[in-house]
Amino acid sequence: MKYFPYRDGQLYAENTPVSEIAARHGTPCYIYSRQALEGAFREYQQALSGCDHMVCYAVKANSNLAVLDALARLGAGFDIVSAGELERVIAAGGDPARVVFSGVAKKPEEMALALELGIACFNLESAAELEVLASVAASAGRVAKVSVRVNPDVDAQTHPYISTGLRENKFGVTTEEALRVYRRAAELQSIEVVGVDCHIGSQLTQISPFIDALKRLLDLIDQLADEGIVLHHLDLGGGLGVCYRDEQPPSIGDYIGAVREVLGDRPLQLVFEPGRSIVANAGLLITRVEYLKPTSEHNFALVDAAMNDMIRPALYQAWLDIRNVNERSDGHRASWDIVGPVCETGDFLGKDRDLTLHQGDLLAIFGAGAYGFTMSSNYNSRPRAAEVMVDGDSVHLVRERERFADIIRGEHRLPDQG
Repeated sequence: MKYFPYRDGQLYAENTPVSEIAARHGTPCYIYSRQALEGAFREYQQALSGCDHMVCYAVKANSNLAVLDALARLGAGFDIVSAGELERVIAAGGDPARVVFSGVAKKPEEMALALELGIACFNLESAAELEVLASVAASAGRVAKVSVRVNPDVDAQTHPYISTGLRENKFGVTTEEALRVYRRAAELQSIEVVGVDCHIGSQLTQISPFIDALKRLLDLIDQLADEGIVLHHLDLGGGLGVCYRDEQPPSIGDYIGAVREVLGDRPLQLVFEPGRSIVANAGLLITRVEYLKPTSEHNFALVDAAMNDMIRPALYQAWLDIRNVNERSDGHRASWDIVGPVCETGDFLGKDRDLTLHQGDLLAIFGAGAYGFTMSSNYNSRPRAAEVMVDGDSVHLVRERERFADIIRGEHRLPDQG
């Protein structure tokens, strides 16, 4: 990878040896490249040059304040799914007027906060949500700008857990129901209809599902215009895939180019909600081999990172590239299962990896920038990992490793009896 090169057999994060970062901050440890995430974001900006647009980074992919800060400085908007994510955007210097609020179960108090801060748009996911938002906005004396998340019934051809655009999924509404929601929204004084939204899934490696969804949205936009409901923006969500192993996803430029070709000269602002394609390959998870345990069935490398640090392999059967931080030819070369210390058989980071290992070796898990730390937990009372941002020659600790006191903060024993 461009931002994580090997030099003289040693893995670097930009200009710093990864082994030095691990020595300073311990393991497990997440390392992010500022140049990598900024470079990916700029690809979106360049591909959308000359077009009215807003690139709203999907906060759920990686919500570290330093990540949000770096993107906010480039003019990013943000896609959020909770009030907590909105608070993070504000804390990181993001502009609430460039925030879109997605999510299927927004609470009234979350809506009220978003209205107070003046977000750009609510992406409605149901008719019931519209009624609640209208009531909240009316009570606050405000007008809520909305789009409707349409489920276009397009097969994203991805893992079923990250496919969101089929009728069987919980997200959005059908085209037929969307028409009814738009008509109702147009009647409400506390609601302003501004756009249409869809997000058909994650880790897509072909352009055709995006284009199928786009064409269905354009048909809906035309039908609404015929009824006097004019939309001003079209939000195609996120979902563009990245290369973890041997996938060959389209480039950001090719994807955006295909969308712009279909869109033509329609006077619509284009909104995108990329997450994975910004941060996935901007991050590493570093772990240390605690023990080697060859058996008659499997060779186990027992490492100090676990499914609580990186759940994607266990949850999605995700394949992440795992390499030695320091390349070496001596040692025990074999096919290894890389497993963690959590008491679950599903606690693995990779299986059948051809590696030369010693006890104490450092391993780098690539593609860990998205849905890594942000999905981590304290299962088995394990403190969450440290996070580090590398910026050229500089290394910044952007989240301290948790301590036991952090884990139990807010918990209380029962009062004494008698």
